[in-house]
Amino acid sequence: DASSTTGWSPAVDIHENDGEIVVKAELPGMDRKDIELNLENNVLTLRGNRQFEKEAKDENYHRIERAYGGFSRSFSIPAVVDDAKIRADYKEGVLTIALPKTQKAKPKQITIES
Repeated sequence: DASSTTGWSPAVDIHENDGEIVVKAELPGMDRKDIELNLENNVLTLRGNRQFEKEAKDENYHRIERAYGGFSRSFSIPAVVDDAKIRADYKEGVLTIALPKTQKAKPKQITIES
């Protein structure tokens, strides 16, 4: 019974470069309106719900391996980000979130005077 399926957890990659932190999450088969993003106190929370929809009432499923139901994942972001410039893009089942670092968070080269 698909309605008794427990929650699942999407796979996520997080990497950082000089200018931003990038989070990529695999969310195949989801509609962007079913995905919620929130950033608060340097914690990025990704949550949503993937619905199980039978294609036809007379179909008998022999195997259901894909996970359905709600999920929630939170990640501590290791830098101060510019909230106004955060970008999120959902394409081909992959959600990409770009979190630009503020000038304060970017590494600063310090010149040592003699």
